[in-house]
Amino acid sequence: MPFFHLVNCASLTFAPHAIYYYATPLSDYDAWPTSLKGSAVYCAAFFAKLICLATFVSTSEANLFDPAQELLQGLIGLLDVVGLYFALTKITARVSLSHKFQAIGLGWAFADSVLHRLAPLWMGARSMEFSWKYLQEGVHANANLVYSLSFAAVVSLLWMRKNKPEKLVPILYLSVFIHAFLPAIQSCTQQLLQLQPGEVLLLDLFSTTACAVASWRLYTACGA
Repeated sequence: MPFFHLVNCASLTFAPHAIYYYATPLSDYDAWPTSLKGSAVYCAAFFAKLICLATFVSTSEANLFDPAQELLQGLIGLLDVVGLYFALTKITARVSLSHKFQAIGLGWAFADSVLHRLAPLWMGARSMEFSWKYLQEGVHANANLVYSLSFAAVVSLLWMRKNKPEKLVPILYLSVFIHAFLPAIQSCTQQLLQLQPGEVLLLDLFSTTACAVASWRLYTACGA
C-alpha cells in the first residue's frame, strides 16, 4: 500500500510534465535540451532567492502577519522575472518563440516540483498511514505547471514579441508583476484568512487559472 501511494502521488506530481512535452510539438522539435536549460536557470534563481530571503527577511516564532516582510518577499520574487528573461533571451533554441517559451516554462515547472516536492514525497508518501497531503501537493504541482507556462508566456510577449500593439505594453507589465507577486499574494491571503489546506488548494487553482486565462487573452491579442 505505501508503495502504490508513493507511485500515485509521484505520477500526479511529475507525469503531467511528460504528458505535456509529448502531447505538444515540443517533442517533435526535440526541445528537451531547452527545457533542461530552463530548469538550470530556475535552480539558479531559486538559490538566489534563498540567499536574499535568509539575508533580508526576518522570521518570527509567533508566525504573525507582517505586511512589510510579505512585500519584501514579493520583491524578492522579481528574481523569477530576471531568470525567465535570461532564459528566454540567452538560451539558444532551434524552435519558434511560441515553442521556446513553452519549453522554458515546462523546465521551470519541473525544476520547481523536483526542488519543492520530491523529498517530501519520498519521505512522507511511503509512510503506512494514508494522507491526502501528498495528493494535494500533486495537484499543486499541476497548477504550478500552468502558472509557469503562463508566466513564461507574458515575459516572452513583453520582451521578445516585436510586433505587439503598444497599448498592450502597460497591461503586459502589470501581468508580469502580478505573476511575480502571486506567491506572496497567496501567502498573505492564506495567513489573513487562516485557510485550511483544501482551501489553499482551491485558492491556488483559482488564481492560477485566472492568470492563465489572462495570459492566453494577451497572447491572442498580440497576434502570437
